[in-house]
Amino acid sequence: YPSGNLAVVVVREAERFVCVVQEDKPSNAAIRAVFQSTGRGTCYHPNGTVWIHMNIHGGQYLDQAGNRVRTWTWPNARVSPGPPVPLSPIFVSLNRHVGVRILAQDKIAVSFLAMGQQAKFNVGTRVQGSDVGRLPPRAPLGEEQLLLLAFRIRIRQLFDKLRGCLTFPSNEQWDKLKPPAYFSSQALKITQLCKTSDVSEEVHSLVRAIINA
Repeated sequence: YPSGNLAVVVVREAERFVCVVQEDKPSNAAIRAVFQSTGRGTCYHPNGTVWIHMNIHGGQYLDQAGNRVRTWTWPNARVSPGPPVPLSPIFVSLNRHVGVRILAQDKIAVSFLAMGQQAKFNVGTRVQGSDVGRLPPRAPLGEEQLLLLAFRIRIRQLFDKLRGCLTFPSNEQWDKLKPPAYFSSQALKITQLCKTSDVSEEVHSLVRAIINA
């Protein structure tokens, strides 16, 4: 950055590469984006929530509250039947100097512009369909991970309720407020994960109790 702080770091791990974008701070700089040559990539909003998340199957775009705005699948890496969800070109500014442009799976660029100088990093990759078929199955989540997911939903529910109380101080209006639809979808996903993971019924019941508290 013009301040002298490190903006973009490219690290090689064995035969893999990782590109990291940091915020403009001299120390304890937060990570604004990470891209891996394996096809995984994540961008973060200024408040730290996930903005864009991609893997070898596709990606999703979320707002600062965590709501899913849109999703897409890569044409050559889909694993489910049916037509892929096409990608509309995406361009986001991580800050005044660094931007990310996503045009296709192999056309993802991090651009840096400062003091009349520009640098571009191609962080896209392409995974063939045959490679996807050889991927190992996703490991089931453990008890601690499921409980953490449940607590995260519960905390976000409480914050949403607090926001509603601050917006509508009248008690009569509280009962009319409905929680965002994504809370229900996330709760359903965690419940399904409990069924497919090797956890006890006690943990499953605890997860449901946390979500429905």
